[in-house]
Amino acid sequence: MKADLIIFYNFAEDKEIESFPFDSPLPQVNNIFIYFTNMDIELLTVGKTTIKFVADAIAEYEKRLKRYIPYKITSLPDVKNAKSLTEEKQKQAEGELILSRLTQSDYVVLLDEHGKEFTSMEFATYLQKQMLAGRKRTVFIVGGPYGFSEEVYARADGKISLSRMTFNHEMVRAFFTEQVYRAMTILRGEPYHHE
Repeated sequence: MKADLIIFYNFAEDKEIESFPFDSPLPQVNNIFIYFTNMDIELLTVGKTTIKFVADAIAEYEKRLKRYIPYKITSLPDVKNAKSLTEEKQKQAEGELILSRLTQSDYVVLLDEHGKEFTSMEFATYLQKQMLAGRKRTVFIVGGPYGFSEEVYARADGKISLSRMTFNHEMVRAFFTEQVYRAMTILRGEPYHHE
């Protein structure tokens, strides 16, 4: 497995001991757990982000995330002539676009109102488990205004919900990106998050 970093973790004291570039000589240490992560996180969305303050918020958290984990947002084009399509046909067309961007090895999670809800601490643990599982890429997907096609649901490995409330689809991108950043700071024990 390819890895960029080796992290030594001391379970007895519940803290990271030290991180080393993968090609550096490793010290002899006892009571450690070594794990590798080279996981990318991708947020796949339908349509561009057009609201400026939302785009600014996303850009800020993307910039902050660069020091933690590879993260990117991919915006698929809106379906052509969507106004002339039924809801079902629009979901079908969006679903085909979404599925065309996935690989067989991707771990796919839908942001869906019927998905599992997490606290920020629980979401951090969830992401940590994905990294420890050795996943190459975890893809989170925000659907179009009518949700996902049955084919996309069938391809998904999981579903999570950011809230029982309904949000503007563009704002979900900012909320989710901030939560990924928050999760990374929680995992590093940094003071951004407060319980």
